[in-house]
Amino acid sequence: MALFRFAILASALGAALTLAAPAAQADGWRHRGHGGGAVAAGIIGGLAIGALAGAAMAAPPPPPVAYYAPPPPPRVYYAPPPVVYEAPPPVIYYAPPPPPPGYDYAPPPPYRYGYGW
Repeated sequence: MALFRFAILASALGAALTLAAPAAQADGWRHRGHGGGAVAAGIIGGLAIGALAGAAMAAPPPPPVAYYAPPPPPRVYYAPPPVVYEAPPPVIYYAPPPPPPGYDYAPPPPYRYGYGW
């Protein structure tokens, strides 16, 4: 709300200063020795009004802290638990079952090197 109010006041001030300016008269101002005093005054005045507007729009400082949080608790380090390795279960190999009766198991013939003749 304060920013809106400031914007309204600033625009009203700008309109009042614009309407209060005299009519332009540029009939040979370079030749009469007026120099740039009006330009310098306009720049200085613009800087001053800008500084005042900037100070008015600046946020107020935050209020002082009324409560300070307690410090964090101290860190507690625990030793890691002991590493226990269990022995793997024994591997038991079983022989293949015998073939059923009536089936004779014969190993394959040995490989013959060469071209077969």
